[in-house]
Amino acid sequence: MNLRPDPTFHPSPKLAMQAPAETLAFTLMLSPDASQPDGLAVVDVDPGSGTFGQILHQVIMPNKGDEFHHFGWNACSSALSPLTGHAFLERRYLIIPGIRSSRIYVVDVKEPLKAKIHKIIEPEEVFAKTGYSRPHTIHCGPEGIYVSTLGGGGKDGTDGPPGIFIMDCETFDVIGRYEIDRGSQDKQYDFWWNLPRDYMVSSEWGLPPQFENGLVPEDLLSNKYGHRIHFWNLRERKNIQTIDLGENHQMALEIRPAHDPVKEYGFCGVVVDTTNLEGSIWTWWRENGTWHAKKTVTIPPQPANPDDLPELLKGFSAVPPLVTDIDLSLDDKYLYVSCWGTGEMHQYDVSDPMNPKLAGKVEIGGIVKKTQHPNGKDFGYGPQMVEVSRDGKRVYWTNSLYSTWDEQFYPGERGGAMVKADVGANGGLTLDKTFFVEFPKGYRSHQIRLEGGDCSTDSFCYPSV
Repeated sequence: MNLRPDPTFHPSPKLAMQAPAETLAFTLMLSPDASQPDGLAVVDVDPGSGTFGQILHQVIMPNKGDEFHHFGWNACSSALSPLTGHAFLERRYLIIPGIRSSRIYVVDVKEPLKAKIHKIIEPEEVFAKTGYSRPHTIHCGPEGIYVSTLGGGGKDGTDGPPGIFIMDCETFDVIGRYEIDRGSQDKQYDFWWNLPRDYMVSSEWGLPPQFENGLVPEDLLSNKYGHRIHFWNLRERKNIQTIDLGENHQMALEIRPAHDPVKEYGFCGVVVDTTNLEGSIWTWWRENGTWHAKKTVTIPPQPANPDDLPELLKGFSAVPPLVTDIDLSLDDKYLYVSCWGTGEMHQYDVSDPMNPKLAGKVEIGGIVKKTQHPNGKDFGYGPQMVEVSRDGKRVYWTNSLYSTWDEQFYPGERGGAMVKADVGANGGLTLDKTFFVEFPKGYRSHQIRLEGGDCSTDSFCYPSV
């Protein structure tokens, strides 16, 4: 335990934006065919370094078949909440779940270039203490580590609904389920909260049989994937309201609340509208105690020759944008949207959250376009997991979605990659020609965490002034 709060903890988003720039990024590596163990790469993101854009260190796990996907810190700025006694934790450990194995690794990155495994939580402990499986999203709360799951009990993860469980933030023991009253919630994906306002928002993807072996076209066209967002009383652990975005809005995934806790709104990305193949962004907000949600951005599909399309899309003669990740800058000004299908990264000015404006766009990868990086290299797949620096000046992203889905939309091995774009003073995006990380052969890349925190890590307890 520290004698003072970790200097990477910041009371407000504005203060976090003034912190030193990141020099390292931590990126997950996954072996799509499980022929190798998954790993964690430590990447040099310091433009003044002689090893800029190179992998400096790897932590390779002792098991195969985990499928690393999302991960997060053991502690963040939420530790400064005046309601708890955990202000003296360190942002020291990365909590990395295996979405296929239900195994969880705790990696000590106090010395990033000597990062090593600190503890392994076997799936049996997760099953026994929670009844959940397929751990997915990690958020550090003020009193513990919250872990969302995509599966319930049983071999196929359909014995009961998935949910969220809590881990001890010092011992890393699994404590138990979060939910006391889940209401109608029966699927789970992302979640986030506003701590001072005492609410949480969660979203839905699908159950394990709907994603583990790939997208199930019949389920998609029958609108059987998730299309609701749930609002919770955070402390009471109770679902207080559910909003259905419409069953045609399939796969309501990433949840991004405004970072300033004074604001009671946020955004959710929807992968595809089954009536027209559009992707969309929804703004949700609270007014007079009631939650509302409205579609505020639509991204149309792009016409394509069926011969250029994977089997799954040939009948549509079009490429859907496939909105698979979104991220919000700490000043709540820009929302970044990954269009994994069309190979585009969009930047929206969301200063008015009910009226987003497209402010910038870059093209790279894509099912049909296959746009090369400015350095001339191929960017297999499309923009996927996106992470924004605390000061909002740099945007990083990788290219793999999920092993079985990669194969359906982008058949054949195309290699893991990570790129960076610079943000203009008045918006706009420009790809950095000098930054292109290629991962070891046989590995793909997924989520990114930045040294000292990033825009999808921290929850802030004090307003920006």
